[in-house]
Amino acid sequence: MQRPALPVASAAVLAGILLAGTLPSLSRAGDPAPGPSTTRPLSAVASLGKRMFFDPSLSGSGAMSCAFCHDPANHYGPRPGADTPVVYGGPKLDRPGLRTVPTLTYKELTPPFTIGPSNPESEAAEAAPMAVAETSDLVPFSATNAFAKLVVANRAPKQAKAGNTSANMVARGGLFWDGRAGTLQDQALGPLLSPFEMANTDIPSLARAVKAGYGKEIGQLFGAQILKDPTMTVDEAAYAIARFEIEDPSFHPFTSKYDAYLAGKAKLTPAEARGLKLFNDPKKGNCAACHLDTPGANGAPPMFTDYEFEALAVPRNPAIPANGDPAYHDLGICGPLRTDAAAHQAANCGLFKTPTLRNVASRPFFFHNGIYHSLTDVVRFYVERDTEPQKIYPKGPDGKPALYNDLPRKYWGNIDRIDAPLDRHLGEKPALDAAEIADVVAFLHTLTDGWHPPVR
Repeated sequence: MQRPALPVASAAVLAGILLAGTLPSLSRAGDPAPGPSTTRPLSAVASLGKRMFFDPSLSGSGAMSCAFCHDPANHYGPRPGADTPVVYGGPKLDRPGLRTVPTLTYKELTPPFTIGPSNPESEAAEAAPMAVAETSDLVPFSATNAFAKLVVANRAPKQAKAGNTSANMVARGGLFWDGRAGTLQDQALGPLLSPFEMANTDIPSLARAVKAGYGKEIGQLFGAQILKDPTMTVDEAAYAIARFEIEDPSFHPFTSKYDAYLAGKAKLTPAEARGLKLFNDPKKGNCAACHLDTPGANGAPPMFTDYEFEALAVPRNPAIPANGDPAYHDLGICGPLRTDAAAHQAANCGLFKTPTLRNVASRPFFFHNGIYHSLTDVVRFYVERDTEPQKIYPKGPDGKPALYNDLPRKYWGNIDRIDAPLDRHLGEKPALDAAEIADVVAFLHTLTDGWHPPVR
């Protein structure tokens, strides 16, 4: 029988890691228990997953590993200096991807994807819900694509607190830009079976590659009978990769200057301090509305995301080959990579998950389509999208800015035009000037892991 999929850790589990110095067990019967993250080696399962993570032989091309896209030297995000916003993969490494590579750091806390009623109390510090089509039913994640047979056991919809009568429905959680994977285990399978990434043609072919390199170890760890079933073989391989991401401290180091600042071990520069104030100011940057920056329960460090989804209408990126077809649109939750029930609800079209801002300054491309190459341009987009659209969008046939040119007009009602600084209108003064934008960017640089106090 196939074992239940690996659950993602909860905030309480992370607090336990930080306060007790131990890793979450998230174990299944027969798993070795992990030890303290800084003093003990990885478990046998996680060690197996680490080898797989760096192994290009598990790809159809024989040249692409997980680390090919998720560079451990760059916080498991895109490689620095990349000259294209998407990675080329496939059997011959000539098939372009559709979106920029997200970081794998700090993913273990991501809740499963749900769509449920917003809670005014719990979301008081978060973004206001967008004006989207009404719906009354919870829509939990339901995997229907070929590689997602590993059904997560803890997919419970987000429940509103007693007394909440809000009709607003909020999409939240899940992995990838569209939230289509429910666990780290599901996420690991995605690239392995994607035709434009690691390009294994199906579960049996992937199982053969896994058995060729790791069959003996899988049999020893999980039982020889596992190897008789291709799906279970692949299941255990994905589970091992997920264990590596959970156990290895490099995926959740919490070593940024801002972490040191919160611990009272660092001082922000004047520019960084001004940037933090603007980041939190609900009438200025208002970044913390979605990228929560205050410690959570039991002092757990902030994740800099509320795990929710937004339609921001960033400009279309002509550097993505798929965008050469004017009829093609990346609609986030609505596809093309997601095909479940949530993908067929108009209120979800154009929505992409709010990413963590941890290590954001190390990224070579920003937003799901990599349209921007600098944090300055990213912040400018937020404050000038509607106030000075001629600076954001290309000219249309009529000579005017082609507003929201990567989202069909029928979905414009989903665009966030409520939350500051996106609530201003044409000709109004942007919420931040150039000096203030520079201060916000200075603060964002404090979120990069690996900070050390200056040597005196």
